[in-house]
Amino acid sequence: MSSALIPIFLVILVDVLGLTLILPLLPFYAEHFGATPMVVGLLGATFAACQLVSGPVLGQLSDRYGRRPLLLLSQVGTFFGFLLLARAEVLWVVFLARVIDGATAGNLTIAQAYITDVTPPAHRARAFAVIGISFGLGFLLGPAISGWLAQHDPRWPVYAAAGLSATSIAATALLLKEPTRAQLDAANAAPEGEAAGPPPPAGRRLNVFSWSGYAVYFRRPILGTLLALFFCFAFSFSLFTSGFALFAERRMHTALGAPWGVREVGYVFAYSGFLGILLQGGLVGRLVRRFGERPMVGVGFACAGVAYLVLGQSYALPLLLVSATLSAVSSSVLRAPLTAMITQQCHRDEQGVVLGLTQSITSVAQIIGPLLAGALISHGWLQGWSLAAALAALAALPLWAAVPVSASGGVEVR
Repeated sequence: MSSALIPIFLVILVDVLGLTLILPLLPFYAEHFGATPMVVGLLGATFAACQLVSGPVLGQLSDRYGRRPLLLLSQVGTFFGFLLLARAEVLWVVFLARVIDGATAGNLTIAQAYITDVTPPAHRARAFAVIGISFGLGFLLGPAISGWLAQHDPRWPVYAAAGLSATSIAATALLLKEPTRAQLDAANAAPEGEAAGPPPPAGRRLNVFSWSGYAVYFRRPILGTLLALFFCFAFSFSLFTSGFALFAERRMHTALGAPWGVREVGYVFAYSGFLGILLQGGLVGRLVRRFGERPMVGVGFACAGVAYLVLGQSYALPLLLVSATLSAVSSSVLRAPLTAMITQQCHRDEQGVVLGLTQSITSVAQIIGPLLAGALISHGWLQGWSLAAALAALAALPLWAAVPVSASGGVEVR
C-alpha cells in the first residue's frame, strides 16, 4: 500500500466501525423512546434523504477547496451527531442527531476522490480495494462490539462510535496531507492516445436536482439497464438491513425464550461481515476472472432472492444462518462487478458523474427501503417484508438477461 493511502485507510476503517456500531442498535434505541416500526423506518429514511442532498454538495466543495478540509467538516458533523444521539432523552433529538449526521455524510465520497488524487491510473483498482477491506473489517467488528456493549448499556455503543469518530478526526488532522501537484498530475495523466481530463472518480459531479443531467445516462440502453440493476441490488439490500432487527425482535427467541435484541442481531451482522471478508479476500476476484462479471451478477441476484425467501420462513437460528450466508454471498458478488460494468459503459471523464449517480441511487433506495420495511413490519407482515426484498432482487433477473454479452463472455461496451 502506498504510504499516502495508509492514513486514508485508517480514516475509512474508523468511520466504518462507527457506522456499523450503530447499525444493529438504532432500531432498538429508537423503540426505547417509543418509536413504532414505521417511525424506525422514517428515521432511517431521514438520514438517507439528508445524505442524498448533501453528498454531491460536499463532493463539489471538496473539488474546490480540497479533500482534507471537507473531510474534517464531514467527520466533525458525524461526531456531533453521535454525541447528540448518545445524550438523547426524547425521540425528536434522535431524529435531529441523524439529520446532522446525514447532512454531513460525505466521508466516503471525499475519501474516494482522495484515493483518485494520489493514485496513478494503473494502480487505481487495487487502491480502491482499501474501501472494500475497510467495510469488511467494519462489518465484522462493529456489530459484534455493539452487541457486546449494548448488554451493559444501550448508550455505550453510541459513545464508542463517537469516540471512534473523534479518533478519525485526529487521524485526518495529523496524518492526512492534501495531495501534491505531482500526485495530481500523475493521477490526471491520460492513457496513451486519450486526451487528458478529470481523473475518475473525481471530476464533475451533478447535484441531486440535476434531473436532466442524470437522464442522459439512463437513456443509454446498456448503461440504463445496469443502473436499474444497481437500484434493484441497493433496494433489496436496504429492505433487508433496515428491517432485519425489527424482524428478528418479533420472530426469533433466545434459548431462555426472550426476544432477540442488539446482541443477537449484532452477531448475525458480524457473521455476514466475516463471510464478506473471506469472499472478497480473493475468491470473488478469481470467480470473476474465471466466469466473467455478467454471470456472477446473475448468480448474485439469484442468491439474494433465495436468501430473503428463506429468511421469511426462519423461526430458528439454523435456517436464519442459511439465509445470512446466501445474503453475504450475494452482496459480495454483486457490488464490485456491477460497479465495474457500469464504469465500463462511460467515458473516462464521465466516471465521476456516473459513480456519483450510483451513490444517489443508493441513497434513494435507502429512503424507500426503510419506509417500506417499517410499514410492512408495523402491520405484522414479516413474511411480506422478506417477500418484498426477494421480489426486488428477483426482478433484476429479466433485466440482467437483457444485457448483451460480448465475445469474451462479459458485457458489450458501447
